Amino acid sequence: MTAKQNQPNPKGSSNPTWIKYMGLSFQLFATIGGGTALGWWIQQQSTLKFPFWILLCSLAAVPIAFYSLWKSMQQDK
Repeated sequence: MTAKQNQPNPKGSSNPTWIKYMGLSFQLFATIGGGTALGWWIQQQSTLKFPFWILLCSLAAVPIAFYSLWKSMQQDK
């Protein structure tokens, strides 16, 4: 890492910038994973053989995750 990457955030936060972005990646992972887990649970409760609920919930979680990411990035401006 270079010295510039280790410098604190200019907004006054004491954490380096890369920590915030690492947290956002875990937030994306958790949102999409949560949607997939919800779809899996609903799929187990239904009688469908095609994984409709897993696909629906996981694909619905993607725009929700990116909207959350976008809102987090807008707060930084």
